[in-house]
This record gives sequence, C-alpha cells and structure tokens, in this order.
Amino acid sequence: MDSEFENIIMTLVVESGSARSYAMEAIQYAKAGDFEAAKKSLQEADEVVLSAHHVQTDLIQKEARGEQMPVSLLMLHAQDHLMSALLAIDLAKEMVELHEIIKNHRIEE
Repeated sequence: MDSEFENIIMTLVVESGSARSYAMEAIQYAKAGDFEAAKKSLQEADEVVLSAHHVQTDLIQKEARGEQMPVSLLMLHAQDHLMSALLAIDLAKEMVELHEIIKNHRIEE
C-alpha cells in the first residue's frame, strides 16, 4: 500500500472521528438545554462527514473505472468509522430534537 493511499485512509478515519465527536457534542449541548450550540455542532458534523464522504466517493469512482483499490484492515477500519459517524449524526439529530421537545413541553405545562 502506498503512502498516498494510506493518507486517504487516514483522512477518512480522522474526518469520520471528528464528525462523530461533533455529533456526541451536540447531544451534550442539547441535554444542557443549549440548542443553538447543539445545532451548530450538528452542522459541523454534517460538514466534516460530507468531506469524508467525498473521499469515499472518489475511491468508489476509481474502482468503478477499473483502478485496483487494495482492501486492507485499515481500509475496513476507515469505512467502519465513516458508517458509525453517519449513524451517530442521524441519532444525534433525533436526540437533539427530542431534548428540545421535552424542554419546550415542560415549559408549556
């Protein structure tokens, strides 16, 4: 595996990890009632994971053109990070919304 491919894999891991961290941060902000900060963290998560998704799409397009993509444990790890980040973001969005509904419902009572 060449160093360029390793850099691509590490970019996937790092950006996916950052996106997941932003998602988890959003949940913590929502629990504390800071919905503006929660939504900002979710926006950051979306932006970072989009960057990782573009990297993944480029790899898929290269393989579709017939370029050999080595399958390695690092590549599987990177894909796992990306998929868990996407799931974390989806769940964090739901949790932020639920926290906001709960907080608003308590105020109305």
